[in-house]
Amino acid sequence: MNLALALQSVVGVRCSIPEDAFTAAALGTRREGSGVVIRDDGLVLTIGYLITEAEEVWLTTQGGRVVPAHALAYDQETGFGLVQALDRLDLPAVEFGDASAADAGDAVVLADGVGQVVQAIIVARQEFAGYWEYLLEKAIFIAPAHPSWGGAALVGEDGKLLGIGSLHLHVTQGNETSEVNMIVPVDLLPPILEDLLRKGRVEKPPRPWLGAFSA
Repeated sequence: MNLALALQSVVGVRCSIPEDAFTAAALGTRREGSGVVIRDDGLVLTIGYLITEAEEVWLTTQGGRVVPAHALAYDQETGFGLVQALDRLDLPAVEFGDASAADAGDAVVLADGVGQVVQAIIVARQEFAGYWEYLLEKAIFIAPAHPSWGGAALVGEDGKLLGIGSLHLHVTQGNETSEVNMIVPVDLLPPILEDLLRKGRVEKPPRPWLGAFSA
């Protein structure tokens, strides 16, 4: 799959969340981001915080066509979310690349659902830990940062999907601060995909966490 064809698979994701939802105060009741078609039947991979507790989901193609969708699954351990289109998208499914082989210095593209594309470089592969009990052992970090990163598709030079945009971070080294995007590697999806499709969650014991606070 070439890069131009892969970018056709990226869609906009727009969600409506009830005002009394648990995540409404922190994440808002109107959320917009991106996703990428991963199966010919309209299954879309996105970042989970966009769709958690969503009562309405709409997908917008690069051509401007709007299709209703259903929030199918959210895996809190990886951060991935799945959305199923409820009408035909008529878009190609992106091919998965080998995210485990992606390394610092590789040229990549981060593309959102409204056609914004940022040509970037992988600047690091390292652990990321979030205060909300979230841990990725080998997250992908890229620069420059995309202004619309949530659910955006990270694509390699071969046009294959390497990951899904999750966060915008400021990283300080010495006296310099740079803006980067943290990407969830796509190779975390295949081992859990069947569980997500069948049950909406992964069938495994929860990861144990130990909290600590210092002052």
